[in-house]
Amino acid sequence: MRMPSNLYNQLEQRLKGSMEAPAEKQEKKEEKPQKSDATVRCPKCGKILNKERVKKRKYVCYECEGYFRVTTKNRIRMVADPKSFEEWFADMPVSNPLLFNGYEDKLQAAREKTGLNEAFTVGKCTVFGEPIVLGVCDARFLMASMGHAYGEKVTAAIERATEEKLPVFIFCCSGGARMQEGIISLMQMAKTSAAIEKHGKAGLLYSTILTDPTTGGVTASFAMLGDVIMAEPGALIGFAGPRVIKQTIGQELPEGFQTAEFLVEHGFVDGIVKRENLKKTIFFLVKSHQQNGKASWANFDENAAKFELNEILKEQTWHEKPRSAWEKVKTVRQVERASALDYMRFIFDDFVEAHGDRYFADDPAIVGGIGYLDGQPVTIIADVKGKTFAECQMRNFGMPLPEGYRKALRLMKQAEKFNRPIVSFVNTSGAFCGLEAEERGQGEAIARNLMEMAGLKVPVLCILIGEGGSGGALATAVGNQVWMLENSTYSILSPEGFASILWKDSSKAQEASEVMNITAQDLLRLGVIERIIPEFGGATDETKEAIADYMKIEIKRFLQTFDGMSGEEIAQQRYDRFRVF
Repeated sequence: MRMPSNLYNQLEQRLKGSMEAPAEKQEKKEEKPQKSDATVRCPKCGKILNKERVKKRKYVCYECEGYFRVTTKNRIRMVADPKSFEEWFADMPVSNPLLFNGYEDKLQAAREKTGLNEAFTVGKCTVFGEPIVLGVCDARFLMASMGHAYGEKVTAAIERATEEKLPVFIFCCSGGARMQEGIISLMQMAKTSAAIEKHGKAGLLYSTILTDPTTGGVTASFAMLGDVIMAEPGALIGFAGPRVIKQTIGQELPEGFQTAEFLVEHGFVDGIVKRENLKKTIFFLVKSHQQNGKASWANFDENAAKFELNEILKEQTWHEKPRSAWEKVKTVRQVERASALDYMRFIFDDFVEAHGDRYFADDPAIVGGIGYLDGQPVTIIADVKGKTFAECQMRNFGMPLPEGYRKALRLMKQAEKFNRPIVSFVNTSGAFCGLEAEERGQGEAIARNLMEMAGLKVPVLCILIGEGGSGGALATAVGNQVWMLENSTYSILSPEGFASILWKDSSKAQEASEVMNITAQDLLRLGVIERIIPEFGGATDETKEAIADYMKIEIKRFLQTFDGMSGEEIAQQRYDRFRVF
């Protein structure tokens, strides 16, 4: 994950040379090294490594990039500012609620082995000067299984964070419920989840980092309830462990099953974060999820953006001839047409992508995440078709599946929680039409988006940059304002479909396009959109920066018009906009 440039400037002042220099690569020896006090064996590749070199690399193997499990003290040292960690609930009593034979002896042995009172340690610290609540699970203590004292620490810490209005970050690691505590252990799942719900209602950030392994009752409670869920590379994550699954169903599991990478692909984790980027990522999340406490949607940096069109593009614009509706249809279908990702690079200081719908998968046809607009955090949603044949296939040619719409909605609701305005770039021929889409509820997903977007209490701007096809486009285009690039189209369905339904002849698509009123100029006249964005001769590699610079100025002006408006007023304005049709 990359940091926005404006936050990098802040970090430069806070770091003061504290970043560790990367260790130089050690020359490999021909003879096989023997393990000693100065060496350690990699859990992934099995090679004997120099312990100091591994430590300098934050316990990541310099041969295969495999991740070592990390102790509580080392984990805190990795992310907290020096000497800033203040432990909470260190002396919380641990009992034997079921009077399980030998349990006290196991607890005592774990305490002597680890120097910890329990498997979970929590407290308050700062990260580059920003205060957070930091919790760490330690697998050395009874495999970080969750008992009543563990659950009480998690719950009490989240309650205290709610009172002090602090974000919470928890490094999760667990073998699941603590068997010696039986049903009492099970109750911790509900207790911790209830505390997170109250923390969330207070508008505060709760984030988890899933490490190896995260399974069982911890996975099925506080680990998977983050506003943002990250995972370390290669971490084992799941509800039932792979051994239990094999024994239960007698089936061989696919390679990579239940890894962090598997969970990203299947929509359960926002992204994978490397240890070298952990501290910077936490800082980014804290800054981008802070509520300013007032109804302001335009907290821009002082350096105001300026827009000037160069002489070449001026001349190109002057000589550009008006295009027919059919010519525009063909124009927006060209693979080389500038995409949302092209524009985003120039409009936003940076963009950090979030993955997944938390239910089924991550749909590459819709990209979403957080960017900075001259210092103002913004949630961005974008249809992306692809530029090469391989990318077009990967992104399903920009036709979203239900999980794509659910991902977009998840991120928009998160934007509402943290008072971030939303910018949606629309460019799709329509929602994907296929067996799997119907099986997973395509109609419900689109309908849910329309209803939820209507009530969002933050400004929403939707910009059609290419095709706007039917309900698949409308599903991310319910905005306070809707804009179109001058050669884009927006229609009830494709001209081919229109001609096929009305005239039983899809070959009459060109004729259909001329009567459907699908161009930006038609829709401005009909009051369907508020603004036409010039393309300066066409949305190409030569003009994408100029188009983006123009959009940036206008997006900032759009957000400034909502300053001082309450969330209820913003939602009502959007309702009234669509009510007139």
